[in-house]
Amino acid sequence: MKQALRLELGDARAMIAAAIAKAAEIGVLETVCVVDEGGHPVAMERMDGARITGPQIAWNKAFTAGGHKRSTHLFNHPPGGPALPGNEAFGIQWSFEGRFAAFVGGFPVVVDGAVVGGVGLSGGNGEQDTACGLAALQALKERLAPHGLAVLVQADIKQ
Repeated sequence: MKQALRLELGDARAMIAAAIAKAAEIGVLETVCVVDEGGHPVAMERMDGARITGPQIAWNKAFTAGGHKRSTHLFNHPPGGPALPGNEAFGIQWSFEGRFAAFVGGFPVVVDGAVVGGVGLSGGNGEQDTACGLAALQALKERLAPHGLAVLVQADIKQ
């Protein structure tokens, strides 16, 4: 039998708090969603004044990143992004009833080499969403380090 790591509510809340703090620091209104390994939300928060479309978009990004084990922007990163016209996954964004997000703002959560979920952000431009996503991953890294667990903190994640 295999043992598996799982994100818990406290982990998700720590990630969201860090992302929201970064968003406030850089002056952007974000929605942040953290999902488990099945793509189901563990926690989500929308900053006051953030777009009402943010929760669904953030969830879609987190779902895609965790489920496909790849940062969402890598699907459209030239020249070999698989979702670009002419490449093997062109049209993938129509998968899962349109829930598949093939643009910046979703990052797999990788702990000790295993994808345990995803974090998605909506509200800023690509650079802002990425900065807030990295803040979320860094917060999880700091939270889990005392337990001997390693968290991957980088923008371009492909497992």
